[in-house]
Order: sequence, then structure tokens, then C-alpha cells
Amino acid sequence: MHRLLLVEDDTELSELLTDALRDEGYEVDQAPDGQRGLHLGLTRPYDVMVIDRLLPALDGLDLLARLRSRAVPARALMLTALGTVGDRIAGLDAGADDYLAKPFDLDELSARLRALCRRTPDTAEVLRVGSGLLDLAMRDVVLADGGRVALSSREFELLRVLAARPATVHPRDQLRSRVFDEAAAASIVDTYVYYLRRKLGRGVVRTVHGLGYRLGTL
Repeated sequence: MHRLLLVEDDTELSELLTDALRDEGYEVDQAPDGQRGLHLGLTRPYDVMVIDRLLPALDGLDLLARLRSRAVPARALMLTALGTVGDRIAGLDAGADDYLAKPFDLDELSARLRALCRRTPDTAEVLRVGSGLLDLAMRDVVLADGGRVALSSREFELLRVLAARPATVHPRDQLRSRVFDEAAAASIVDTYVYYLRRKLGRGVVRTVHGLGYRLGTL
């Protein structure tokens, strides 16, 4: 069963989609505005999100950008009544994986969601790290020569967050809140980056000066 977050302010459409998606086996949480969507997206794990472009309290683009800045890896499909090329580009640039203009066919929405769920990093058994793999079941790294490198729980979680969104630059504060105790100093991220580099080589995590860290390569 895939967990799905639906952020839609049109009550009638939200209920229609929720019923249809639950019939297809999704576990659906509803949010009527962007603020509630942000709260759910940051506090619960989802495989896929369906987000309306025009939302009260917090616009869909801003919502998605904030979720991506906090390294939330769930795939996102954006719904919109704005169907211009510029609007689609804005949605994709904010972190959407797909874009569907209203009105839409339910069968097409279902097909697009199935495709996104097949691509969801958290449902995979491994994540690519350069020439190696992060084994999510064994919680260690498989090197290109077949050797394995054990990771501590925090080393694993930090590398998993980076590998789930390899093209994303993750600010230190957001990595701290995602992986470590909120009370910890942001420097704890630097410490665990050092540990990963000591075990896997300096290239495994890239420093983006003034911004944060992103996945490197082995």
C-alpha cells in the first residue's frame, strides 16, 4: 500500500479523488490548504503527493519548494488550472515530478501516480551512490568491487537523504532537522559528513559552499 498526501482546497474534488484513490489501494491523507500540507509532508512519510497549484494559506509552488528544501523525497504530481508552458516549467522547477492540468481524466491521473510510485526512492531496495549502491535493507554501502562498508544508523540516514535526491543541495540546518535531533548544533552534520568521507572517500559528499551538501560519488 502506498501512502499518498492529497493537498486540494476544492472539497468536492478532494473527496472524489480520495474515494477513487482509496479504492485503488492508496492510504490517503487530505490537506485543505498549503499550511496543513506542509505540516503533514514534514511529519509523515509519503510515497507520492498530489498538490494543487493554487492553494489558500500557502501556494502549491511554495509548499513544494519548502518540502524539497527539507529533503522530503516523496514524488509529487501537481494539479493546476494553469496549463501554460511557463506554469508547467515553474511547477517542475519547484520540485514537481509530473504536472497535470485541470480538468483531467481520473484514469490518466491513476496511471501517472502508478508511474511515480514505481520511481519512488523509498520503495526501492537500493539507491545509487556513484559506482556503488546504498542497500536500504542491509543499511550499508555496496562498493563497485562487491565489498561492503558498514554504516552507523545516523551515517546511513544522512547518506539515504542525500541519495534519495542526488541533484538537490541540502542546507545544513535542514539536514540537521531531518536526520538529527533538533536540539543538536548544525555542526553535527559536518561531523557525520566527515565520518562518511572517512569511510567512503572524500568524494561521497560534495560541499556546495555557502549552501550546504549534496550527494557526490564513490
